[in-house]
Amino acid sequence: MFEVTPRTIRFYEQEGLLAPRREGQKRIYHEKDRVRLKLTLRGKRLGFSLAEIREVVMMYDAMPDGNARQLWRLLEILADKRANLERQLEDIRLMRMELDDVDHRAREVLRNLGHEA
Repeated sequence: MFEVTPRTIRFYEQEGLLAPRREGQKRIYHEKDRVRLKLTLRGKRLGFSLAEIREVVMMYDAMPDGNARQLWRLLEILADKRANLERQLEDIRLMRMELDDVDHRAREVLRNLGHEA
C-alpha cells in the first residue's frame, strides 16, 4: 500500500511512530496508523529528521487543539527547511561561479600553452 518494506515499518514502530494493535504475531493497523505512516513517509521525502517527524506525528494525536498546534509547528519546520534550502542554493550558485572561473582560467592557460581545450 505504501511501497515500503516490513523492515521499514518495524523501524518506525521501534521509533514510536507507529503503534499497531497486536494479536499474537499479527499486527493490526488502523486508519490512525496509516495516517501516521503517510505523515512519516512524506516527512522523510521532505528531508525532515525523525525527531521532527515524531514531533509532528505526536501532535497529530494530541489534544483537541493539536491540529492547530501541529500546523503552526509544521509551518515553523517548513520555514527552517526553506531557509536552509535558500542558503544551499546560494552556496551552490557561488560554488558554480567559482568552478566556472577556474574552468575559464584553466582553458586560457591551455590555449597559451598551445593546446585547445
